[in-house]
Amino acid sequence: MTETAATPATPGWHVAGDWFDTCKCNIPCPCTFAEDPTYGDCDGVLAWHIREGRYGDVPLDGLNVLMIASFVGNVWKGTHSEAYAAVFLDDRADEAQRQALQMIFSGQAGGWPGVFVRMFDPEMRGLEFAPVKISIDDDLATWSAEVPGKVEARAEALTGPTTPVGSRVQSTNLPGSETGPDQVATWGRALSYRADAFGFSFQRENRSSKHITFDWSGPE
Repeated sequence: MTETAATPATPGWHVAGDWFDTCKCNIPCPCTFAEDPTYGDCDGVLAWHIREGRYGDVPLDGLNVLMIASFVGNVWKGTHSEAYAAVFLDDRADEAQRQALQMIFSGQAGGWPGVFVRMFDPEMRGLEFAPVKISIDDDLATWSAEVPGKVEARAEALTGPTTPVGSRVQSTNLPGSETGPDQVATWGRALSYRADAFGFSFQRENRSSKHITFDWSGPE
């Protein structure tokens, strides 16, 4: 999952939905502002839930993708190193959907994923079809993801004494949006996240988390 050039056979596609991460950084994660990570390096869990999508004639509504990743330095400045990733794709997908997910999330189908994969350029430690469970409250009060026995992440929306009840702490025009331009970030607190798979082994609490919408099309 490292090739990023779209091929002539790539059909038109579109996916939109929810993305969130839980990461090592302090709140708010400086990476989203295109700044260096809090501790100079970062690791975390990234999760995508496709609310609506298609790859050519293949429907992708409701499918999930999860990634474990780590790196040193600043991805947005191109000064990072030691980038590693492993991906879990929704095992509910049929064969056509599995191929579509791999094409999109590897960057091979173009669009924003192609841009991001070229920029991050991780060494892939593994790919597995697994039960990827993602839960996101409609009001964005909480979000979570799990691959049973391997990865777990739980977060709640950030709030404080001057935040109106039921309101969310949000940012627009993000300098470093992992899901691309023109998206809205909702800030949260990672209650806990852990990973034990493909050589990743970490467990952390009370770190940064954010939910960002995504809306991608390709192959352009």
